[in-house]
Amino acid sequence: MKIQASYSNTPVWKYAHTQARLPKELELLEEIVHNLWWVWNSEATDLFAELDPKLWKESGYNPVLLIQNLSSEREHQIVADKDLMKKVSKVFADFEYYMSQKPNPAKPSVAYFSMEYGFTHILKTYSGGLGVLAGDYLKEASDSRVDLAGVGFLYKYGYFTQTLSPDGQQEAIYEAQDFTTLPLEPVLEHDGTQMVLAVPYPGRDVYANIWRANVGRVPLYLMDTDLESNSEFDRVITHQLYGGDNENRLKQEYLLGIGGILLLNKLGIKKQVYHCNEGHAALINIQRLLDLIEGEGLTFNQALEVVRASGLYTVHTPVPAGHDYFDEGLAGKYLGQFSGRLGISWNELMDMGRETPGSHEQFCMSTFALNTCQRANGVSYLHGIVSRHMFSPIWKGYFAEELHVGYVTNGVHMPTWAAKEAKEVYEKTFSENFYEDQSNTKIWDAIQDVPDIEIWNLRKALKKRLIDYVREHLRDSWIKNQTDPKRILSIVEKVDPDALLVGFGRRFATYKRAHLLFTDLDRLAKLVNNPKRPIQFLFTGKAHPADGAGQGLIKKIVEISRRPEFIGKIIFLENYDMNLAERLISGVDIWLNTPTRPLEASGTSGEKAVMNGVLNFSVLDGWWYEGFQEGAGWALTDKRSYENQGFQDELDAATIYYTFENVILPLYYARNEGGYSPEWIKYVKNCIAKIAPMYTTKRMIDDYISRFYIPCTERSKFVTDNNYAKAKEIAAWKEDVSSKWNTFTVESIRVNGADPSTTPMSTQFEEEDIIVEIVIDKKDIQGNLGVETVLVRDDNKTNRSKFILANRIPLVRQEGSKLYFKREGKLQHIGNYKYAFRVFPDNPDLPHRMDFAYVRWI
Repeated sequence: MKIQASYSNTPVWKYAHTQARLPKELELLEEIVHNLWWVWNSEATDLFAELDPKLWKESGYNPVLLIQNLSSEREHQIVADKDLMKKVSKVFADFEYYMSQKPNPAKPSVAYFSMEYGFTHILKTYSGGLGVLAGDYLKEASDSRVDLAGVGFLYKYGYFTQTLSPDGQQEAIYEAQDFTTLPLEPVLEHDGTQMVLAVPYPGRDVYANIWRANVGRVPLYLMDTDLESNSEFDRVITHQLYGGDNENRLKQEYLLGIGGILLLNKLGIKKQVYHCNEGHAALINIQRLLDLIEGEGLTFNQALEVVRASGLYTVHTPVPAGHDYFDEGLAGKYLGQFSGRLGISWNELMDMGRETPGSHEQFCMSTFALNTCQRANGVSYLHGIVSRHMFSPIWKGYFAEELHVGYVTNGVHMPTWAAKEAKEVYEKTFSENFYEDQSNTKIWDAIQDVPDIEIWNLRKALKKRLIDYVREHLRDSWIKNQTDPKRILSIVEKVDPDALLVGFGRRFATYKRAHLLFTDLDRLAKLVNNPKRPIQFLFTGKAHPADGAGQGLIKKIVEISRRPEFIGKIIFLENYDMNLAERLISGVDIWLNTPTRPLEASGTSGEKAVMNGVLNFSVLDGWWYEGFQEGAGWALTDKRSYENQGFQDELDAATIYYTFENVILPLYYARNEGGYSPEWIKYVKNCIAKIAPMYTTKRMIDDYISRFYIPCTERSKFVTDNNYAKAKEIAAWKEDVSSKWNTFTVESIRVNGADPSTTPMSTQFEEEDIIVEIVIDKKDIQGNLGVETVLVRDDNKTNRSKFILANRIPLVRQEGSKLYFKREGKLQHIGNYKYAFRVFPDNPDLPHRMDFAYVRWI
């Protein structure tokens, strides 16, 4: 037998990591790098850069990796450097003082559930605005000393990394995260092993490792199902954010909801308010109901009173694709086990996720959230209005204008998004308690007294920082993608630091209308090639991997940017993440936003720009509908001129070109002998003084506390005191009314003494009193009934009835089961309209009418 010259089987690699033990003098750095407090503290990040500038950059600005890879030699050099050690001690002292501040007991405690959180680009637990908003909110909860605990997922791959092919096609790359190199720590059991949560799925348990991200004083608990004890089918639950098919989405939302509450139970965490950040978290309320039914002995209806009282649902989008629907078969596969345990039928459980109970509609998470949370809100004033209309079919007896759905306009975490250079100006100019009182507009007024040249120098410095980053970013992309170096160099050479720089950074959904600027390419070419008034555009953004239209739009913009007349004038930057966003929103001169109205729920990128004195040019939609101030930015009207969207796009595009040509560019280039435009600086100052203080997360969390958290807490105490006495009482009353609702009879209705069904009401209302008298026999319905006159006017444009008002008719006396209602007075509305009478259950213990939306028109 011939002996083979070589033989080897496949290596069985094991992962190992070695690092030098930090000297005792530097051990405190371990605590700092594992708390995300450093993300919004410039002194901390400056310190990291100084520890080892080259390694800091090579680590991708990840302080955990930095500390892990410091050489022993460098560690000893740091310890020997007295000045550097003073900075280490100062940063740690600041951190210790910050962490020593306890939660404010006057503020309600909150459990917060979200599919995504964005804190820093190195922790890929976010995809875009929703996650960054949630991350900002937790940072602010920490700063504002709110007792809050967050729950979410630790994704193996997170959202995708975007690269562009040579022809401009988006390519999605999923890169596994190494959790040991991230600012995280495992949650440990008493025996020192990592905590594993068992979540009962149909037919098996799914296991999740539990991790904690420390967000200043706030803990964020993250679940990770990539365990060998799970099947391959279940390990992928936390692989990708918004990845997989519809069943994997339901499995994720099941884990966030059912698993999220089981996790808090395991940790012994109870809060006063349970806040669902989007409908993804709605299933928390199934587990909360089960805990009360199986643990406290309440009935389903009693438990629902308790759960609803402390539940808040925040909706973030008016776009249908943003709301999750599941067909009955799939919903039954995962939720069918719960109806019996809840004490209701399967159809009754399904109906809680349907606009029309008893129909064959799919199960909607948003509808389920609204039916199990007593409070709900949109994320801007305009979005609150849009949300009321969107959700009005759930409460069919009421008009959208009457619904309880409120709003809190989103804000941004100013210490995170204001660049270091901007914060230095603010700290020097404003009062000492500035960060604790960010919403105080009087504090921000002081920016008007800062010399113009100082503001101009700030803006120049931030633009230079961005341009340096863009040049480096383009070079890195060239090497990574093997792009033609000549083309990249031609772009880099044409980036002009003196030109007006316009930024557009968005998720590339079609309703965001990134294409608008490219409607008239000849006009655009003239605009960007004017040597006297140069202007350049930076575009960036990702399209969902399943969104072909969005990806096609990116490809189109990339192709246009490569045309000779646009090279270096229109630039697309790949892989929009928080690292790129921080530089972009602070370094451009104009932030452009062009959504299809009214589909921008809020938008926060423009708010981030404002924190740095960047001016917005946007459609009056979302936050800008409220935030726009004359002399502090520019706006496209919120009014539609055309029903045809194509025509509307053309008009909006023409308005954008005209505004740049005749308003913005002349203003920017009206330079004085100092090399800047005094009028432009006036706009920048107005932007900072008049807009910035109103769009911080400080104002946002204060609004949530006053509008929702305190009412939820008070309501929860009301229904749970004395062994759930009020919850039981209200549930019994609702059960009685619902079973007898159709039994009451209307004895008579008289308007000015006549039967309105036979005598039209057509008098001189402004001169005559109107007398309405109604008698109802409620039979044996418990409690009282209420009656009101509802006025509407036909809207010929929408073919709908436009709500005018609802006037309650007072109960003047009761004889046995008969109720006598009477109202008299002058009618304040003239013209043609319709009126009707509406009967409703009347109970002062209800938080609002939608809580028990029984209606009968008579």
